[in-house]
Amino acid sequence: MTPTLQLFLILSAALFCIGLLAALSRRHAIFILIGIEMMLAAANINFIAFWRFAPQPAQPTGVMVAIFAIAIAAAEAAVGLAMVIAVYRHFRSTNVDQLDRLKG
Repeated sequence: MTPTLQLFLILSAALFCIGLLAALSRRHAIFILIGIEMMLAAANINFIAFWRFAPQPAQPTGVMVAIFAIAIAAAEAAVGLAMVIAVYRHFRSTNVDQLDRLKG
């Protein structure tokens, strides 16, 4: 069985739905960040799949966009983890329900 565009789109949609469920249903900040990273990975699968199955995939535009998205995801993870660590130092918990008590 050769992989087709439909297979990659189904895989990407499943990964995006799992990430969305993780981001919306959890109260733990780390799991929310993991859900966001899964959604970004699903978008990268779409970029690569559409580039690969294009009529002329000579220009690596899909790969370039995916690499750029990976760099943005790394920056987002670094900033997100820094914020989680700051909240944990203050509240001794990473429960996002307690964030409404922050002042500023």
